[in-house]
Amino acid sequence: MPRRYLIETFGCQMNFHDSERMAGLLETAGYEPASEPADADVIVLNTCTVREKAEDKVLSRIGEIRSGARPGEQGPVIAVAGCLAQQEGAAMFRRARGVDVVVGTMAERKLPMMVDEALRTRARQVDINPYDDVSFPLGIARRMDPVKAYVTIIEGCNDYCAFCVVPHTRGHERMRPKSEILEEVQEAVRGGRTEIHLLGQIVNHYQAPDEPRCDFAALLAAVDAVRGIRRIRFASPHPRHVTPRLISAMRDLPHVCKHLHLPVQSGSTRVLAAMRRRHTREEYLELVGAVKAGVAGIQLSTDLIVGFPGETLEDFADTLSLVEAVGYHSMFSFKYSERPGTLAAKRLPDDIPEGEKDRRLSVLQEIQKGIQLRLHEASVGSTVEVLVDGVSRRRETELTGRTTGNTVVNFPGDPAELGSLAMVEIERAGPHSLWGRARSLTAPQPGPTL
Repeated sequence: MPRRYLIETFGCQMNFHDSERMAGLLETAGYEPASEPADADVIVLNTCTVREKAEDKVLSRIGEIRSGARPGEQGPVIAVAGCLAQQEGAAMFRRARGVDVVVGTMAERKLPMMVDEALRTRARQVDINPYDDVSFPLGIARRMDPVKAYVTIIEGCNDYCAFCVVPHTRGHERMRPKSEILEEVQEAVRGGRTEIHLLGQIVNHYQAPDEPRCDFAALLAAVDAVRGIRRIRFASPHPRHVTPRLISAMRDLPHVCKHLHLPVQSGSTRVLAAMRRRHTREEYLELVGAVKAGVAGIQLSTDLIVGFPGETLEDFADTLSLVEAVGYHSMFSFKYSERPGTLAAKRLPDDIPEGEKDRRLSVLQEIQKGIQLRLHEASVGSTVEVLVDGVSRRRETELTGRTTGNTVVNFPGDPAELGSLAMVEIERAGPHSLWGRARSLTAPQPGPTL
């Protein structure tokens, strides 16, 4: 009887795609997917360590799995993969009893072999050794989304922002060859995916190792030329690498979405310097102006941290005023949490009380909620193009999708229309999404990939 696996994913889009890759590796090795934890011989927890809260969720989940085992039974092999595995290594066995396998971000291709050995012997397996090879076998990833395909173009990061653990958990920056990226994009389109998400820790720092003149803007142009693609998105860029060429590419390439995630982290120049972000408030606002002037209708999103060590009330006020000045369509906001090995953890005391961090986060999120509501209300009465990528979580009779600017739109429809492009007339607006009715639908018609 085939052994069964289950993967639970914590964290970002890169983790989601890593889970797709690990699922493909396990199925190639003869494993079958399980629908429930109780049916799984192997449970893989693909982890995140960007925030302390993400770590806590994983540790709690390990306890739940082990406590759910029937008396007298060993229960499934538990494999911890991803960033927490890379960070902790063998120490993971001490942090969470019951873990059998620890496989780091740069050793995931060894997962089937390590799981096989753990099932056979119940001996602990660990591998977090770094590998420079970032290639991946074409067609192995088990894509879990019927519309979108994630394609990694860069692994690792060299920036070492003071708060960020990613360079420690993902390694130094390594670029995938342009030829390999395009092959994977074409393979995804052949499989019916029409929205491509290019992924990298600093995705717009891309420079093709097999074609030195190919920067990120040129890669976007090459992906845009693949027939059958309807939309191209990318995450996560850094403001320092948003060049005039990239702005022009976003303006001119027909399939590149009019949405730019532009992480700022703080609105205070003083805090930005402490964070080692390498740009000032003024430079960031100047860039925002250039992007808005260069790409008509562009929608911006961002990341913000409150309570970074030494952040004063004046610094926080600078963040609030920047948010009002930019007018983000969406935001990911967090309380600062100290991450092991980072420059901030080594040099800066975590001196903002948790209660004050909570207050600042609440104030920031309330202001952003009001901005989003105003922006969304301005859409009422207009007709927008939506790529249908799912069924609404609230009602099975409603579809959901996103505009080119990344705004969520819900509307009545048939699940058979998944993957279609809908022209939706907006009738209602809330702070997090829009609601309307489809006036026309165009089913996907992928052509040849070359």
